[in-house]
Amino acid sequence: MTHRDVTPSHGTSPDRTERELREALAALAGGVQAAPDAYRTARGEWLRRERRRRLVLAVLIAVVFALATLIGLWVLNQAPADPGVIFSGTGSAVAGPSLPRPMP
Repeated sequence: MTHRDVTPSHGTSPDRTERELREALAALAGGVQAAPDAYRTARGEWLRRERRRRLVLAVLIAVVFALATLIGLWVLNQAPADPGVIFSGTGSAVAGPSLPRPMP
């Protein structure tokens, strides 16, 4: 820190600094001229980005859905071709079915 950093400057106050800054920004803003079609251009760009964002999202959803479907079909295709013990039909008929069937 230097002596200048800790010594308050005489003649400056927060009100004066704020006023001068406000005047400088007002003068700067007064010199800015907006293009006549600036809103239309900005809105068009925004709509293009929004359409692109929605298209990317739709493609991403379709890819994820297709990938999940393909993985599911692949997993189902990996099942053994021979019937398992549960569906072999060689069980004892004396014991009967494990769950009662409702009669129509």
